[in-house]
Amino acid sequence: VHVQDNSNNQDSSTGQTGSTLDSGVSSDRRLENRGAVINEENWIRPDLPSRCTWRLGAPTSESPHSHPPRTKACGILPNILWKIGDTPLVRLNRIPKEYGLKCEICNSVTREESVDGFGRWWMFGSLCTNPDKPSVVLAGIGLALIAAVKGYRCIITMPEKMSMEKADVLRALGAEIVRTPTSACFDSPESHLGVAWELKNTIPNSHILDQYRNPSNPLAHYDTTAEEILEQCDGKVDMLVVGTGTGGTLTGVARKLKERCPSVKIVAVDPEGSVLLGSEENDENKKNSFEVEGIGYDFIPTVLDKSLVDMWYKSNDKEAFIMSRKLIREEGLLCGRFMSL
Repeated sequence: VHVQDNSNNQDSSTGQTGSTLDSGVSSDRRLENRGAVINEENWIRPDLPSRCTWRLGAPTSESPHSHPPRTKACGILPNILWKIGDTPLVRLNRIPKEYGLKCEICNSVTREESVDGFGRWWMFGSLCTNPDKPSVVLAGIGLALIAAVKGYRCIITMPEKMSMEKADVLRALGAEIVRTPTSACFDSPESHLGVAWELKNTIPNSHILDQYRNPSNPLAHYDTTAEEILEQCDGKVDMLVVGTGTGGTLTGVARKLKERCPSVKIVAVDPEGSVLLGSEENDENKKNSFEVEGIGYDFIPTVLDKSLVDMWYKSNDKEAFIMSRKLIREEGLLCGRFMSL
């Protein structure tokens, strides 16, 4: 994803060509790269070992995490970005009864690709690390929304399996979209990562937020999402079940919950075909494909802290698709397949 300040940079270095939507990367060129591996000099791998020094039980003074204060706006908001955050927890009623569940079940209702505080802190944090650059690369609908408000050009690379509904929302927000083959390995030049890095290396003053490595990804969930969950649950959380993709949500929320609720159990969910579990089943998982969007990968992202997980659960497409429809029909929640896990 690439974003430019339109007020300062009206001339694009790329033109509208074919299906690339101003990407500057031709489909023919990507086809030539099928089966190849990205040149190590042209990208930073998304699966490098984490260098984070956080330790459960360490004194707050030794924590590498920042702790920005939470702010609440009132009255007329300056712009839509002030509405970010304070996402409600909503109790599920009919579905738990159907399965005979006795515990309280809540589901975090967020806009697709989380527009929570994570959007604001993740983007602004990256901008502040390189304030002379007028552009920034974004991922997801939430960040495309921010790009629209701030006046940045935004290019999003995403696999072909991503829904048309999601693509339509992105386009409505002014984002340009480059589709990549779903079957492409993460280190292939034709993958969404490979194409994003090619765009970054081609377009002047562009930047990749890199949600797989950017520490602001889990930190935003540590400072905002986790705090909202604790606040709405009166500081008492027994279990967190979280769909796992980049690992930002899991790492950020789980770290905060482990600090504040030591007995909490963390359950990570990823689809059959994903290798995030990192067990001996990986070779078999790599043979499978999955259609669920937003979670599961063919590599282990840098920001994913698997030491926090007490139990892994493997889901499948059929379960997710059935539950997504049940949530809409029986609970009135338009959550999509990812949230249905």
